[in-house]
Amino acid sequence: MSVPMSVPMSVSVDPTSVDPNHHQSAPAPTSSVAQDKQDKGEELRPHAEDAFAVELAALAAQDDRPRPARWRMSPWAVATYLLGGMLPDGTVITPKYVGPRRIVEVAVTTLATDRALLLLGVPGTAKTWVSEHLAAAVSGDSTLLVQGTAGTPEEAIRYGWNYAQLLANGPSRDALVPSPVMRAMAEGMTARVEELTRIPADVQDSLITILSEKSLPIPELGSEVQAVRGFNLIATANDRDRGVNDLSSALRRRFNTVVLPLPESADAEVDIVSRRVDQIGRSLDLPAVPDGVDEIRRVVTVFRELRDGVTADGRTKLKSPSGTLSTAEAISVVTNGLALAAHFGDGVLRAGDVAAGILGAVVRDPAADRVIWQEYLEAVVRERDGWKDFYRACREVSA
Repeated sequence: MSVPMSVPMSVSVDPTSVDPNHHQSAPAPTSSVAQDKQDKGEELRPHAEDAFAVELAALAAQDDRPRPARWRMSPWAVATYLLGGMLPDGTVITPKYVGPRRIVEVAVTTLATDRALLLLGVPGTAKTWVSEHLAAAVSGDSTLLVQGTAGTPEEAIRYGWNYAQLLANGPSRDALVPSPVMRAMAEGMTARVEELTRIPADVQDSLITILSEKSLPIPELGSEVQAVRGFNLIATANDRDRGVNDLSSALRRRFNTVVLPLPESADAEVDIVSRRVDQIGRSLDLPAVPDGVDEIRRVVTVFRELRDGVTADGRTKLKSPSGTLSTAEAISVVTNGLALAAHFGDGVLRAGDVAAGILGAVVRDPAADRVIWQEYLEAVVRERDGWKDFYRACREVSA
């Protein structure tokens, strides 16, 4: 008998009786204050389907292309939502992902088939971001989510039990607590599994039957849940971090794998960082910082050079630190610098505002990484024209 470890004991849903056309979102807040804040749009980080509801509605309204079963819009519209564009009525669709168009098209096409999608890449390549927006565009709900960790139990993927009802009445449909994956199967929705390779291998393999047979047996009840049309699953994974569990060959065959690369050029990465910092800054009510692109370009340059092990001009070989120095980390460094400039500076993003953040991102190993950082400062930053202020700021926080 399965034991509930990752789902609320108070929830009891018959997954075979769920209306596939019914949109089931995350539980509503119980506090009236919390509800008022939600009504006013004060969520710190709204789900994609809420944050971009206007764009999604505009796309769906003007989309006359064929739609797969239970999709909110056509594959073309889903790709347009992610990549951005202009609709015939003048509505601007902001880009959610900046990268090769073909990658997005392959990912969307995979979801239109009966194959699950695996987004693979090093940390910071927007796997979770793309996964969320794909689910929001396809199903209108990105909350059917399993967050993978080393302690994720099988119940998080299959189902659990309501202890009170289980002890009182034994195994029954009323006592069954469906996982997000089971709910997605019953409703014809898109489920998400984040950090699949962090989940123990034996728990990962509980997905094999779900993805191959499109069914989930419930031996305690002598029944099963059959996936209805529209169901699919998006998983994200990386094989660079420590503590990952490789996928079995049997499970890997159930996925179409799409590799999300790091930005190809410095300009593309600067554009990505600028867009996300602007979005995050507005959500935090931070004042817009004029002419911040110069410092953003510096952060991106430092990250790319240390990540690639060579300077931008290709003349100097460098040692790479232990961290990933991803685009996501660059966004974090600049956002923190933006807050420093707004609250403790004159509102202008300067070298001193980003220096401490860069140090924290680069120096993960206090011994080896600090030596690499000091060598980079002296050999590259110190000699670079127009970077004297950046060199001084980094030296101050590194002392």
